Amino acid sequence: MRRRKFIAATAALLVSPWRSWAQGTLRRLGFLTIGERSPPLLAAFFDGLRNHGWIDGQNLIIEYRFAPSQDHLPALVAELVALSPDVLIASGPQPALALKSATATIPIVFVPVGDPVGIGLVQSLSRPGGNITGLATLVPGLPRKYIEILRETVPTASKIAVLANPGNQMHRLAIAQDLPEAAQKLGVALPIVEATTVEDLDIAVASAAAQHADAMVVFSDPLTIDHATQVAALAVKHRLPTINIFRQFVIKGGLMSYGPDLADLFFRAGGYVDKILKGAKPSDLPVEQPTKFHLAINMKTAKALGLTVPPILLARADEVIE
Repeated sequence: MRRRKFIAATAALLVSPWRSWAQGTLRRLGFLTIGERSPPLLAAFFDGLRNHGWIDGQNLIIEYRFAPSQDHLPALVAELVALSPDVLIASGPQPALALKSATATIPIVFVPVGDPVGIGLVQSLSRPGGNITGLATLVPGLPRKYIEILRETVPTASKIAVLANPGNQMHRLAIAQDLPEAAQKLGVALPIVEATTVEDLDIAVASAAAQHADAMVVFSDPLTIDHATQVAALAVKHRLPTINIFRQFVIKGGLMSYGPDLADLFFRAGGYVDKILKGAKPSDLPVEQPTKFHLAINMKTAKALGLTVPPILLARADEVIE
């Protein structure tokens, strides 16, 4: 009997530090994004939290705010800040900028943001400064990679349209910096077609076709992702092969995607939250970049476009949707 009591007491001592940390004081997170809820990405975030012992409903309360559009951000930001959460999670660049403008004291973790330095979220990737850090998606040469993949699929392509939202600061940066360099190095014309509303999408894609574009890069933001099915259908209607950074675009009918594995980034965001809840300062946590990339191809869309995807490209794909 004494031996059993000793073993039980020893086991309790071994696990109690973790349990007291992970299951002690109830902590509060605020989660802000624009657009629709993404169950796979939220599941990845939950897995990342759970990997460090944090479970929503047990030792965490997570307050969610899903903004229908950018115009709704100020009110939702005010709601979250008023709750005084331990950490704020910003899903995307616009929510991150809105939260940063609203508080200089509550820690903020962003995921995913293309160029956090370029849009003024952080001072540098290694030393973010202030109360914000997180995970970036942009890596050098990614816009050029889109064009190279499209030209593998359409070798004769000499004009590739770029669908962008002029209200998105990330898009403006890419248009000013990355695209001119890519156009010069690859010898292609990159006309910009713009859309800021759902109604603009039809006009923008029709404009790309009217300019005799051979293919189209679809820059991502809440407009093009939430309405990816519409963008993909318009592209097929106008015979435009497309590429986007996120696989969600391909699942909804786009031809191809190449970019960071978003689920991996959201999983890793859980590690940032854990460190901050245990006392780390965001300014001491470097911004991390993607380590996993994903190439997806929708063969049904390729067939609808009358395209033959090169076998070498299919062999490189991480996911082929039939």
